[in-house]
Amino acid sequence: MPDSLKHSVRWDTAVGALLIVLLLCSFAFVDNFGNALNLSFLIGNTLPIAIIALPMTMLVISGEVDLSVGSTVGLSGAVMGALWNNGMAIETIIPLCLLLGVVCGLINGLLVTRLGLPSLAVTIGTMAAYRGIAQIVLGSDSVTDFPSQYLDFGANRIGDTFIPYAALPFVVLLAIAIVVLHATRMGRSLFATGANEEAARFAGVRVKRLKLSMFVTTGLLSALTGVFWALHYASARYDNATGLELSVIAAVLLGGIDFDGGKGTLGGAIAGVFLLGTLQNVMSLLNVSAQSQIVVTGVLLVISVLAPRVGRQIAQARSRKRTVTAVT
Repeated sequence: MPDSLKHSVRWDTAVGALLIVLLLCSFAFVDNFGNALNLSFLIGNTLPIAIIALPMTMLVISGEVDLSVGSTVGLSGAVMGALWNNGMAIETIIPLCLLLGVVCGLINGLLVTRLGLPSLAVTIGTMAAYRGIAQIVLGSDSVTDFPSQYLDFGANRIGDTFIPYAALPFVVLLAIAIVVLHATRMGRSLFATGANEEAARFAGVRVKRLKLSMFVTTGLLSALTGVFWALHYASARYDNATGLELSVIAAVLLGGIDFDGGKGTLGGAIAGVFLLGTLQNVMSLLNVSAQSQIVVTGVLLVISVLAPRVGRQIAQARSRKRTVTAVT
């Protein structure tokens, strides 16, 4: 195979191609997939994963992970509902929820960067803690009577198109994330930290501060997703977004982000997000049960972690074989 073709067939490129094939097949063979209402549902249901996937991609590239994002979404929604029930203006509630997300991310970041604890263990703990606090705050209540103009923004489409209003701020966030990760010194520092933390530190990268900022950003966008979730589904409950962290991690890894850090692109991550979202939408249209959809998500998570490693081992084995052949 020519070298140029080898370089073009990367994992994230393959995921993008697979997404296109899945979309074409779905338009052709799945009833009601192509109508505007279903496409709007697909995008709206995928946006919570897509928004959190932006900072999660950067966090995983830096060598860390945050499993508390789903609980932060639920906590943000629960606080939003509780404050609304107490008569506070929605214009005040939303900034407070975003501030809460910053605090949640700051707690995760400080425990990881200042105490040196593994992010996997820390965020499993805070995942349970944040969900428990959400239940204490709102109990089993469900708050649905938010102002109609905010509910319309969270659920309605732009004119006669299939594009939800909420997709517009996501596009802005995506553009900012692409520039930060792929065209700034901060982005290069994230890749360097994920590839070799000690080398990055000796090169002048302030590793702890960089990782702390990523945890805070992840908390902030998780809280924003909590607000969007409550408005999109017109329901603030403590158990909103339960299990969302699994979908976010699966989509990010499916898009070619190396779980060991140092490798990946935002384009691949977003392709992974919409590949997973499209697959779930198609399964819903085909009346596949929710339990089976969770199984498929779990299998994709395993494949996305296993396949790149197997590919690298095969490439390394071939490289060693070529070296031995050249020497002999």
